[in-house]
Amino acid sequence: MAADPELLIDRRRLRRKLTLWRVLGIGGLVVAAGAVGFRVRSGTEGLGFGGVRPQIARISVSGFIAGSEATAKLMKRVGESTAVQGVVVAINSPGGTTTGSEELYRNLRQLAAKKPVVAFVDGTAASGAYITALAADHIVARETSLVGSIGVLFQYPEASGLLDKIGVKVEAIKSSPLKAEPSGFAPTPPEARAALAAVVGDTYAWFKGLVAERRGMSEAQLATVADGRVFTGRQSVPLKLVDELGGERQAIAWLESARKVEKGLPVTDWKPRTDSKFGLWSVLGLGADLAGLDAAAAHLRRLGTETQAVAQGGLLAVWRPGVETAP
Repeated sequence: MAADPELLIDRRRLRRKLTLWRVLGIGGLVVAAGAVGFRVRSGTEGLGFGGVRPQIARISVSGFIAGSEATAKLMKRVGESTAVQGVVVAINSPGGTTTGSEELYRNLRQLAAKKPVVAFVDGTAASGAYITALAADHIVARETSLVGSIGVLFQYPEASGLLDKIGVKVEAIKSSPLKAEPSGFAPTPPEARAALAAVVGDTYAWFKGLVAERRGMSEAQLATVADGRVFTGRQSVPLKLVDELGGERQAIAWLESARKVEKGLPVTDWKPRTDSKFGLWSVLGLGADLAGLDAAAAHLRRLGTETQAVAQGGLLAVWRPGVETAP
């Protein structure tokens, strides 16, 4: 007996509707699962049936330090979270701009007013990154980590010799002799060099004052460590640059013993929410990546970050082997 054509059409319509609802249902489950995973990875406090999972927040500071609104918002979220019982700041950075380092320091001090904060040097905490470590209530470093490089640097290219060779002359009409100095297109006049040295010296004094205040150093102790050198973790303990040798486990143990944070809490990574931006250096870095030039790609991205940060922040508090960081 042949099936009724209208009945077949109705069945097909019903089947299509069921398939659509199945797809929507599965899609909803995937989105929900992804949202839960994102909340867990981001250190969001609400888990389970409206419950709060006590935890220790880990904030990582790595690479070149520059001012970041996303990082400031991250500190605010961590400070306001009822789930976070303590904070470990894991540092592995050569530093960055003075303004970016100062901003990070002040945000961490505001966070430390709400939560106990310990710094863990997992590699390098030099220059601006050591300013970051100073914001913590206790500093733990690995024995072979690099710490210090207390100093300030102002760097700029001087290309007048090259311009002379290729026959290019740059002219400028200025409102005063020190306007737009150093220009990079002509040798820096003594007056401009003196003015820049005064800026570097003032910022250097601020950096040293911060070290003396936060680490409780006398003038003699400060003079020993504030000449731009880096020290190993082992050297840093008797010099009062750090409090204790060890790893993250020792940093957490300090939170538990000195600040009475509950033992055995999970450590959750909290990360800033950033918007990716593509600039010239990013594009060049991507091109180097595609060409398989990993080292060149990393160098181009670092150069782009530093160029943008210096344009915004001016002075550098960054450690580079072979570059003097103290005036």
